[in-house]
Amino acid sequence: MKKILIQLDTDEHPSTFDAIVAHDADVDVLLSHGNVDPKSAKGLVQSAVFTRGPKDLSNTAVWVGGSRVSDGEARPLTPESAAAFIRANTRLTAPPHVPEISLYLADESVPLWSKTEEELGAAGLPPPYWAFAWAGGQALARYVLDHPDRAREQRVLDLASGSGLVAIAAARAGATPVVAADIDPFAEVAMALNAEANDVYIDVVLQDLLDGAAPTAPRYDVILVGDLFYERTTAERVVAFLERHAAQGTVVLIGDPGRTYLPKDRLAKLCDYSVPVTRELEDQDIKRTSVWELKGKRS
Repeated sequence: MKKILIQLDTDEHPSTFDAIVAHDADVDVLLSHGNVDPKSAKGLVQSAVFTRGPKDLSNTAVWVGGSRVSDGEARPLTPESAAAFIRANTRLTAPPHVPEISLYLADESVPLWSKTEEELGAAGLPPPYWAFAWAGGQALARYVLDHPDRAREQRVLDLASGSGLVAIAAARAGATPVVAADIDPFAEVAMALNAEANDVYIDVVLQDLLDGAAPTAPRYDVILVGDLFYERTTAERVVAFLERHAAQGTVVLIGDPGRTYLPKDRLAKLCDYSVPVTRELEDQDIKRTSVWELKGKRS
């Protein structure tokens, strides 16, 4: 099997010096590419890997060089840069089903998704869930505001909070403390900005809580979950997490527009809403969305 070296150079003309080094190292085939940026590099490398089986990859190498290599490195996200990015690419607006709350929201998902990757100099980032008011979150926020007794003076966790919409509704209803958890660093900053815009305080946590050990005593009085049952593996982890807490007496409230992996057999329906949504996110302009409660022990 011949040895192949893929030479990726950020300059217009690939380095002659690097090519000579490759020749002296007994490379059989040298594939040189100039003017390489992070986006084109991904495709070039994937093409090379795809055409060679696992046993042959030991004879394939990629060399990245040039005077602008640092341009392709992932850039650290700071709270300041994230806040500036969010303000520049969203606008402060009220979700249609919860008009008393304002959020930094985007009009289109794909352009913003591309911009988050450009901002960090990385590819394969998760979609910007934090920039949209999803149907399940809007319904659950509406329910909490209309039934403040379910949250007032309660310790509340908003799981996978995204924009922080449901957490903000809980704080408005008198919950204290309110913990808003997510795993996206952009969401962490978006939640803080949105809480500030609505003059409420929430504790923002950037952490995946789902695999935590079962609590020996109730850690939260109420856990709120908006629109989190769209993918099988995630849904299974979420249900296991919720049931561990429900077993200790925690109340679990869920807003969901009928996602595929919603565990309806374990839930009791509380109410239905007709939630206006954007065709950018959904297949309908109005999404029928329900609020549910996890069956189990009540404290």
